[in-house]
Order: sequence, then structure tokens, then C-alpha cells
Amino acid sequence: VNTAYKRDEMAYILNNAEAKGLVTDPSLIEVAEAAADLASCVEIKLLRDGADSNLPSNWTGFGEAHAKAQPLASLPVISPQDISMLVYTSGTTGNPKGVQVTHLMYVAAGQGFAHWTQATSDDRFFTCLPYYHANIQYYSTMGALAAGATLVVVDRFSASRFWGQVREAKATIVNFIGMMMPVLAKNDPTPQDKDNTVRLFYGSPSFPPEFLAEFQERFDTDIIVGFGMTETCFGTIERIGEDRRAGSSGGPRQHPAEGFENQVRIADQVTGTPIGVDTVGEITIHNPAIMPGYWRNEEQNTETLRDGWLYTGDLGWVDSDGFLYFVDRKKDIIRRRGENISSQEVENVIKRHPKVLDCAVLAVPSELGEDEVKAYVTPRKGATPDPEELVHWCAENLAYFKVPRYWEVRDELPRTPSLRVRKDVLRQEREDLIEGCFDREAAGIQLR
Repeated sequence: VNTAYKRDEMAYILNNAEAKGLVTDPSLIEVAEAAADLASCVEIKLLRDGADSNLPSNWTGFGEAHAKAQPLASLPVISPQDISMLVYTSGTTGNPKGVQVTHLMYVAAGQGFAHWTQATSDDRFFTCLPYYHANIQYYSTMGALAAGATLVVVDRFSASRFWGQVREAKATIVNFIGMMMPVLAKNDPTPQDKDNTVRLFYGSPSFPPEFLAEFQERFDTDIIVGFGMTETCFGTIERIGEDRRAGSSGGPRQHPAEGFENQVRIADQVTGTPIGVDTVGEITIHNPAIMPGYWRNEEQNTETLRDGWLYTGDLGWVDSDGFLYFVDRKKDIIRRRGENISSQEVENVIKRHPKVLDCAVLAVPSELGEDEVKAYVTPRKGATPDPEELVHWCAENLAYFKVPRYWEVRDELPRTPSLRVRKDVLRQEREDLIEGCFDREAAGIQLR
């Protein structure tokens, strides 16, 4: 469970999962105790060793419980299709959904990741992702096990400590997600930038090829990007040594075993039927390692799982060679004056500005109907982005109708455990999302 969750958030997951036991760290006991009080299903409460005597008496130390435990008379019989874990996706709308992860999914993920990264027992995997995130479970942990490699885990991502930790770990393969690479790239260059043993970075999303090339050159490493999700450990991935296709997340990931086929196709957004190449639609995936469903959520299962295909809720297109190009989340497409605008495309341009650390772009109501475009920007340390400067930057790199009208500069953005921006939180922050914002039109900036 996400360790940042508060009482009600944790209680929801405990109740939804019908959890019988709860294990926590002494530093999290206050929230865990409060959440357990709201979850009558919890019968066993275990505390990691090291707790002091002032902690609640109804908790048992893990070591004490282990010492008192009786040996199993026999081991349970496990099928590859049995549920191994409920991984709650933070999502960007509503309550988290419990993805039922099977034993087959975990094993296939590890075998696949070792294959895609060409990992061996000589490799040293490094990750700073939390264990409540599927990436570290599927790829770092299971990938290292499948390859017989070493895995080094640090407690959190820190841009200032990252390269020191990587050097100390003598890491050769590093997983990244979300904004980690852009943040590292915006650190001031140092003579030590190439002083590392990392041969490969893997992660998502797909960044502009110029950014990836600059990162590879600066840090003397290789990068492959992919498209994936908790609901299936198989999506798409670039191949090591293959020429990069601008904007692509690679082709369908395949398993080294014969008979395991992974397919990615594009479906019509309305009918759900397959459509041809070079046409934007919903990304759908079919393979043996797709989740059997969300826990206790039949309505969502009916929408997401159809005829053996996983409907991802993401928009994209494939070229004639089957390479995938992600466009946006379906719900994040902005409709402005008859034009469809990808929020990710606009975000990619804004993020390239030297004063910008990160940003989020979303739709806000327009007095003319449909949407207007608003950008939330967080500045790079020591920088002060000027909205007018950012408007002109966008105008140089985007069609005029894609340039955000409204701008809000702020210290931070709400995030999921995978460091994605919580756009649902931004949409609900206040009733009037444009009050107090810089307004490009009110400032008299004409773009045509």
C-alpha cells in the first residue's frame, strides 16, 4: 500500500481487498492503526521489529509472531493462473483499482525483462522506485531473479543523490519512470557525468529523440523506452541497438518462449473494433499475461476486458511495421474550437524550456463552448519562468491553436506513486480554474 496514503485512503484498500492482516513499519503506525480501526476485516496486525513500548498493545512484533508460528504441514498447490497479489493502481480518477496479478504474470515479466535488456548474472540492477509500484515488482525484482543478477534498491528518488547511489551500487541496468530522466537532465553538467557503469536505462514514457540522444551522450549510456501498465507486464518496447523511431515506444514485447504471443492493435474509440495503421484510436493488447480483472469491480472489467483484449484507455497509433506511437490518455484529449489537442504533445514542448522542471496541461471551460488549454508549470531550481516567455516558446514549436491560453506557475504538482501528475486533483482544486492565472488573450498576445 502506498506509504503516503492517509487514514481513509488506506482504509479503503484494506476493506476493498478484504485484508485479514496488516504489516507496517513503526514510522507508519499512527496512520495504519487509524485505518485498521475502519477495517473490521483486519484480524492480525504485525509491526516490523524495532518498535518501542509506547506503541499500541494490540500489535505484534513480526519477529515474535514468526517465533510463535507453527510449521506448515504441507505447502499449498499453486497454479500459474492463481492470484499472487492485488496491486492497487493509483490511477488518475476515482478510488484505486486492485489489479489481480497472477503468478504467471510475475514470472513472465521477469523472464521477458531479462530477455529485453539482455541481462545476465553479471548485471547489477538499480531502482529507487517504491515496492507498491508494479515496475519494481515486475521488472527490477523479477527481472533480476530471472537473470540471476544483483538488485540494489534505495528508498526514494533524489536527483542530487542519484548518480552517487548509482556509482556506489556499480549499477549496469537502471529503471526510470515519469519525470526522473528530465529532472536528471536539468541538473547542471559536471565532469563526473560519464563516470558510471550503467549500460542501459529502461522506462517510459517515450521522450523526444533529441532529448534521449542528448541524455545518452551526456551520461555515456544507452536507453530503451516502452509502453506498459500494471494490467499487463507486456506492452511495447524498443530493441537494444535498433534505430529509434521518433515518438515511438517500440514494437510488441515478446517472451523468449515459443507459443507466447503478444499483440498490440488499435481500436475505434466508439465501436471498439480494430482499425488500420497510421490512424489514432484506443490501444488494445492481447497476450497470456493480462490480468484476469480488477478485484471486485465488474463494471470496470466489462469496459476494460473484451474478447481477451485489454482496452487500455490510452490513445495511439501503429505504423506499418507495428511500432506504437502513444498520443494521450483518452480523457486527457483537449477539444478546442473543433481541433483535438494532445496534452502530452503540448507538455513535451513546455518541458524543453530551460526554466521549466515539469508541467501539466489540461482542459478548462471556454466561454465559447468546448475547451480552452491551461498549463501548470513548476520551475527549475533557481529559475523564474515568465508566462509570456513560455507562450512565445510554445508558439515557435506548436500550431497556434495548441498554445495554452492560461498559465499557472507553482512550486509542485500532485502526483501518483509512479510520479505521474494527478490531473484529477488539479481539476478539482477549485471551482474556477482560471481565476488568478495569466491569460494570454487578456495580455493581448496574438498568435496567428
